[in-house]
Amino acid sequence: MTLPFEPADTGLRKTLFHIIFESDTRAAKIFDIVLITLILLSVAVVFVDSVPSLHARFGGTLYLLEWGFTLLFTLELAVRLYCLERPLRYLKSFYGIVDLLSILPTWLSLLIPGAQSLLVVRVLRALRVFRVLRLMEFVGEGRMLTQALTRSYRKIMLFLFTVLLIITIFGALIYMIEPPEAGFTSMPRAMYWAIVTLTTVGYGDITPITPLGQFISACMMILGYSIIAVPTGVFSAEVIRSIHAERYSEEACPGCGHEGHERDAKYCRKCGTWLDEDTQDPRLKDDAEGVSQEGH
Repeated sequence: MTLPFEPADTGLRKTLFHIIFESDTRAAKIFDIVLITLILLSVAVVFVDSVPSLHARFGGTLYLLEWGFTLLFTLELAVRLYCLERPLRYLKSFYGIVDLLSILPTWLSLLIPGAQSLLVVRVLRALRVFRVLRLMEFVGEGRMLTQALTRSYRKIMLFLFTVLLIITIFGALIYMIEPPEAGFTSMPRAMYWAIVTLTTVGYGDITPITPLGQFISACMMILGYSIIAVPTGVFSAEVIRSIHAERYSEEACPGCGHEGHERDAKYCRKCGTWLDEDTQDPRLKDDAEGVSQEGH
């Protein structure tokens, strides 16, 4: 596995590097699992401490636990920087920034009360589970979905603009039709109702009371069910297109011109022609050798 950070040359620092930054040894896997467990426990402590009744009962214990986790993570970050040849490069990386943010709130709480509530950012460090469980092979699939989303960006933005236009028009209509007693006291309030209705959420905190307003509500609900499949269809089409582009080649067969062969295909599935024009067809080579042997 190639890492973007270089270990130091000395024995101890190099050993620590392989344990902390890699996951191909038993010691490295144990370290990652223990680290992830501590991260999740520290986040749980933050959540528990936010409950008033539990804070009143176990506040002192939770405070000590939080400082214990902070000291452990501070020591872990110091060891990470110690075993690297260029520690500042790591601090500028994504994981380096997250590691730093995971300990700063507790230290800042000494100067700024309440800053420790930001410690939930520690849960981002659990992303290291990808290395432990060998899930990096799914990065390619994630990249494919990202590319599909990028290619469908304009279509999705056009869809969102259309939805915003519908919300504005129906919100203005319902504001003019419904009396203030129904809750439509302003245009923003009416647009809030239009969003809730079009997305078929239907909180029910604001409802039309006139027959015409109820008819508009029914139209918006039906419209919401009608358009909800639009972005899904657009994105699905791009995903299928990405899968097809990744699996199939656009190169044409030199024999019959057929396209759409799988990238690892050697021969045309229509006429059997050798597809790699840069190399010789091994069948022709075998035939030539056979004729040569018969001649002798």
